[in-house]
Amino acid sequence: MDSGFTRQAYEEALKELFRRFPSVQRDGFLGGAYKPGLERMREFDKLLGKPSEKLRCIHVAGTNGKGSVANMLASVLSANGYKTGLYTSPHLLDFRERMVMAPGPVAIPEEWVWDFLKRYESSARELDLSFFEITTGMAFSWFAESGAQWAVIECGLGGRLDSTNIITPELGIITSIGLDHCALLGNSRGEIAAEKAGIFKKGVPALCGSYDEETAPVFLEKAAAAGCPLSFADARPAFPFEEAVFARMDLQAPPQRQNLHTVLCALEILGMGESLSKEESLEALRNTASRMAFHGRWERLGENPTVIADIGHNPAALKENFSRIQAPCTIVYGIMADKDLDSIIPLMPRGARYIFVAPDSPRSLPAQELLERFRRSRSEEACCAPSVADGVRLALKEEKNFIYIGGSAFVVAEALPALGKSSLV
Repeated sequence: MDSGFTRQAYEEALKELFRRFPSVQRDGFLGGAYKPGLERMREFDKLLGKPSEKLRCIHVAGTNGKGSVANMLASVLSANGYKTGLYTSPHLLDFRERMVMAPGPVAIPEEWVWDFLKRYESSARELDLSFFEITTGMAFSWFAESGAQWAVIECGLGGRLDSTNIITPELGIITSIGLDHCALLGNSRGEIAAEKAGIFKKGVPALCGSYDEETAPVFLEKAAAAGCPLSFADARPAFPFEEAVFARMDLQAPPQRQNLHTVLCALEILGMGESLSKEESLEALRNTASRMAFHGRWERLGENPTVIADIGHNPAALKENFSRIQAPCTIVYGIMADKDLDSIIPLMPRGARYIFVAPDSPRSLPAQELLERFRRSRSEEACCAPSVADGVRLALKEEKNFIYIGGSAFVVAEALPALGKSSLV
């Protein structure tokens, strides 16, 4: 690496990355943040020495559950002696959460990030890359250079045109299909399924988390066209140890039951069935969140009162979360302006007290507007807080029973420091 690295140089390089290359996480789908298509990514990968072709990958797509499945896979693979790279998005507190190596997990070094950005900044501009294309190339390069024996790669958005789709994996997984990012992926679950099925590749086994009447025909058609064997996890029998593992998992939201089964089926398809009953594998599944520093999925962050944070943001995820909440409680809630609030408000728990917030993002729906729209159809006690941190402090001051913090990854990210979490890697 070039000399001249300092922590300040790293921080300045990151600021420049976010300034020059808008990200969907921060800026939504405007200003070039979202650039569908694979040609730019293929050119960048070629410039980098085609690291994508040096990796043995598992590709994970889906509306909900893909982060959990990806982390479980990385946890089990690393517990069985494989050096495993994990690429996910978005990050909560630290950019380097996106790229980690297990066991550990070990986040991509700051100096490596700085050197990569310095080396390829002009090329990124010439190729007109998006933020996500740059970080995808960074992940592939670091995993390959570090000698990763497996790389678990989470799709950023959709599948067919996602930057990660230049890989030819050992297995493609679609966890679930719900209505999210409809303006880009389609207005029905069938249309969205077709986009995500774009990760299917000739001869590469594909696994879908569940079979349902709206999406299964799409998956079957796309798999036949691609020439890949397709199976559905919920059509495969449960493993003898599955219930006992789930009962002790540190990822305890109800959807994790299906995610666990999907992971077990995936590993069986990959020929690792015999290793699944090993205590190392079971322990890795039970402790995925702690082993992988995986945060924001029905995460318990406090006691007396109980504080739960979850990044779920679309109707399907929020329906699951809200069904677990009983009044009396306080909900600290914020949302991005492009989300389907009209479908979410009827799902919000009755009898709860609400504190509405707007995280520091140009995509956020103003808290006052959120409050006004809520009051059109709901009569629960509700107010606004000037910031997420203020909302959390207000909830902690007045609630003695249960606090839920969510609606967006941004809300959870800003709540973590207010609850004493300063770093996740």
